[in-house]
Amino acid sequence: MTPKGQENSGAGLDERITGALVGAAVGDALGGPVEGYSPDQILERHGGRVTGVVGPWHGDDWRTARPIAPYHKGDGHVTDDTLMTHALVRVYAKVRDHLDAYAVADHLVPDLMTNPRWIPELEAEALPLQRVFLAEKWLVARLAYGHVDPREAGTGNIVNCGAAMYMAPVGLVNAADPVAAYTEALDIAGAHQSSYGREAAGVFAAAVAAACAPGATPESVVSACLRLAKDGTREAIERVCEVAAGQRDFESALVPLRQAVAPYDTVGPDYRSPSLAARRPSRLHSIEELPVALGMLVVSGGDYRQAVLGSVNYGRDCDSTATMAGALAGALGSPVPDDWSKRVAEASRLDLWEPARALTEVAREVFARDVRRRRAHERAFTELGGPECSD
Repeated sequence: MTPKGQENSGAGLDERITGALVGAAVGDALGGPVEGYSPDQILERHGGRVTGVVGPWHGDDWRTARPIAPYHKGDGHVTDDTLMTHALVRVYAKVRDHLDAYAVADHLVPDLMTNPRWIPELEAEALPLQRVFLAEKWLVARLAYGHVDPREAGTGNIVNCGAAMYMAPVGLVNAADPVAAYTEALDIAGAHQSSYGREAAGVFAAAVAAACAPGATPESVVSACLRLAKDGTREAIERVCEVAAGQRDFESALVPLRQAVAPYDTVGPDYRSPSLAARRPSRLHSIEELPVALGMLVVSGGDYRQAVLGSVNYGRDCDSTATMAGALAGALGSPVPDDWSKRVAEASRLDLWEPARALTEVAREVFARDVRRRRAHERAFTELGGPECSD
């Protein structure tokens, strides 16, 4: 394993954005086929821990076996986490500036509704709206048909990781500025989520931004999250990462991390039979996926392979957990295994590197625009009698 803090010493913006977006997609694809199951079930099904791309849980019966049907989860297929992440990148590529909830209404929702794309799990070209989960369909119902104020449209949706899972691009556009990433993601996510689901979106974006900073480590990423996170989200991250710091590898961490996050997780012990309190607004709770992803980042010391495999073998909503862990490790500069990324790209029929190229270009443009805006503000404030900038 690469020593902490050394894996990203030479990585520039291009490499970090590529690592984060490709890393997120690969984590998503590895986690998809075992989503919803426990570590013990995964161990029994695969005769050991998952160590790479695996096939569907039900084998050739994936078309009809419930509750997975009709999705071909496995064999390197990305899921809706990646579809939504790439959709948000396309919005950035169109707007070429910071985004808000109105950008979701004006650009993201029409893209989901009107532009057919190859959907790996359906093995067909279809509208992304036909694949995304109900929590994402909520965007269309509320914004396209309900004409709700985009800043408030997330209220009433189930509270889950639906918005957080695709917020990596926000952190990348605000690379090395966690506060700006947190603020922007909260605005964007207001169209999709409320409560701790919206909070997780902000904190995940901040984590990605923090991971892009020169010299960043898993510990510095967690510290940035704790400075910004509120309520149950903050407590869950703090507790899980405290436990993670004492684990030697992901195998030893699987049970302790679940025990640490359980008091904050509203879903309950049986992932497919959620508790009565599941996914309801609360100031005391947190989504499970973000704290566990951060915990696996700490356990792995920032190593991409170990962070993602830990998240995958954790089970439960592991495609989203591995998406987040993969984005964070990739942003730190830990390399995504070539054999994984090539297989996922081929199986999903997606160019995993094109969104990174597009977002890198946008990030540079937005930064230059931010500098001009800041300089204009400095001049105006100085003319008002404020102190002159010494630098």
